[in-house]
Amino acid sequence: MPRYRYEPFAYRRPRELDAGGRGDAPVVIVGAGPVGLTAAIDLALHGVPSVVLDDNDVVSVGSRAICWSKRTLEIFDRLGVGDRMLDKGVTWKVGRLFHRDREVWSFDLLPEPGHKMPAFVNLQQYYVEQYLVERAADFPDLIDLRWKNRVTAVAPRSDGAAVSVDTPDGAYRLDAGWVIACDGARSPVRAMLGLDFEGRVFEERFLIADVEMQADFPSERWFWFEPPFHRGQSALLHKQPDDIYRIDLQLGPDADPEAEKKPENVIPRIEAMIGHRDFTLDWVSVYVFQCRRLERFVHGRVIFAGDSAHVVSPFGARGGNGGIQDVDNLVWKLAAVIAGAAPESLIESYDEERVHGADENIVNSARATSFMTPKTEMERLFRDSVLDLAADHAFARRLVNSGRLSQPCSLAGLSLQTPAAAGPGVAPGQVMPDAPVENGNAGWLLNHVGGGFALLSVGAAPPAGLPAALDRIAVVDGRGAAPTDGTRVLVDRAGTVRARYGEGMSYLVRPDQHVAARFAAPDAASVAAALDRATGRTQQGRRG
Repeated sequence: MPRYRYEPFAYRRPRELDAGGRGDAPVVIVGAGPVGLTAAIDLALHGVPSVVLDDNDVVSVGSRAICWSKRTLEIFDRLGVGDRMLDKGVTWKVGRLFHRDREVWSFDLLPEPGHKMPAFVNLQQYYVEQYLVERAADFPDLIDLRWKNRVTAVAPRSDGAAVSVDTPDGAYRLDAGWVIACDGARSPVRAMLGLDFEGRVFEERFLIADVEMQADFPSERWFWFEPPFHRGQSALLHKQPDDIYRIDLQLGPDADPEAEKKPENVIPRIEAMIGHRDFTLDWVSVYVFQCRRLERFVHGRVIFAGDSAHVVSPFGARGGNGGIQDVDNLVWKLAAVIAGAAPESLIESYDEERVHGADENIVNSARATSFMTPKTEMERLFRDSVLDLAADHAFARRLVNSGRLSQPCSLAGLSLQTPAAAGPGVAPGQVMPDAPVENGNAGWLLNHVGGGFALLSVGAAPPAGLPAALDRIAVVDGRGAAPTDGTRVLVDRAGTVRARYGEGMSYLVRPDQHVAARFAAPDAASVAAALDRATGRTQQGRRG
């Protein structure tokens, strides 16, 4: 199949240049990568206009982020691009681990049926960005996407920030109510505010290569510790669309990045791995492991998301997925604040929840790095002993670490969630699990929830007197009478919803599909109290 063709997006002269050099915007998003575009689309779905500024005019060059997790796919599905990603991407859920020339063990990341989205889809970042740009075009009155618009200064104020922008036709200024910085690991906005990361930079360097070839490798994740073709180091293989394979090779701390990227050095390494020369290099890069983040993600009206807020090593697919989950957490809160439906202090919960998520990703990434690249003789002895035992002993398999693959973090115990007594079902703070349902046609539970607050009642009618803004959803088995008071009814014919959520249980669900509260027998007052807490109208402190 042909390789991806990079087509420049059209630059348009900003209207501010013909209006005195100044304008305003409720939200300015810096960076039109996956994170910034996701934020703009989600804001548009909430009716909030934004201006997206990017200093480039093409999608990202090279595959970059390729492993999109089940949770991120569910978010993309809510935004309208999930089916395109499934159609184009390579679906997988099995990983295999090798030590030298033997397979140690394999694992299944989604062993149970009854979910719309798979465990992972491999799809090059340039396709994801293309799909998001095309989806953004569906909101011409709400998303103003500006290419070749480089942000040169951000001056915070109590009511927003002044954003200075340079273009091929000259400079202008936007007075923004809010700024979301999605401008990557080398974030210029972060530098403009005098902020820096805290954390750890590891010494190891890794070569990353996209290789175009005809091959029969299965749609699985293959990871080697000390393979025969790359002695003493580690390697990773992933299949992508268009006959492109992602190959990662550990190089060691003393490798010269520029020398290692030269084809005459890359090709022999790939040849040793795959055993033939019938391949073409599509993209090559060298990277260093980092596990770092900003101390805070919220700085007044300037908010950081994605790599501008935190960076992790790529093993575990926690970078791109973490960034998409950042804005999934942020946008509904920002939209509620802008609409006057929540106090501005609600934005602090973004900092609380996503710093928590970033720390979880950083811990997992740092542990994986230490296992993959042991620095002491004792660390190496531990790793080799674990790998020797893992083939025959389940306890040792839990210790093997080639990157703990991305999972949504729990928000349990954080300030917006109402604690629940022990009981069946999904605990507050967890992401809703999907399940097959019917609503005239076969479908999926998560396609009926999200974007706004909802009360989901399983095998029970929602109580009377609920807040008008709260969506009411009843899940029934299809055999008895269903509520008729404006409640949406979903039929759980397979019993999967009842098995996962518990018969008779009710849930207050946030717009990002996290459970805010769980009830055995809710009344309107308890639901309203939980809703006040989930929207920041009840002050609970950082953790409640």
